Amino acid sequence: MSQPNILITGTPGVGKSFLCEKLSEKLDFNWIDCSKIAKDMDFIEEYDAEYTCPILDEDKLMDYLEPLMANGGNIVEYHGCDFFPERWFHGVFVVTCPNTILYDRLKARNYNEKKLKSNIECEIFGTILGEARDSYKADIIFELNGETRADAEKSLATIENWYSMWKLKKED
Repeated sequence: MSQPNILITGTPGVGKSFLCEKLSEKLDFNWIDCSKIAKDMDFIEEYDAEYTCPILDEDKLMDYLEPLMANGGNIVEYHGCDFFPERWFHGVFVVTCPNTILYDRLKARNYNEKKLKSNIECEIFGTILGEARDSYKADIIFELNGETRADAEKSLATIENWYSMWKLKKED
């Protein structure tokens, strides 16, 4: 594999999409937005009326992604990470955000109270970071701050530096 696969994960609203968009442009990688694919390809098991969101059919998504991931050069975006095969990723970047900032972002997205509370609790308890630590080797997991635009720029530089180091190791 000549290019790595990168996972960008974190609670909704932390800034994953911004990072993925910028990285896909800068690195010329394929941006795989799992939520968009699930909707476009109908990889939905059911709809959760309580949280007003679709429930992903993980098996269908995995079957669809398997051949894409084999080629490398992908940036995968999703708000969960524990169901992806460990072998797919060379770098796992978990974006976090202070809950007061995140609350305002999710409120602006018109999340209902139950969904809002659930996502804020997820961020407070570090659920996604915990999933990443339980699912992947520690040396490929990196925590990024998604509080401000300056943080996002710093995160972009961090991932670009990681990629440069990955290429150097690959050459050795």
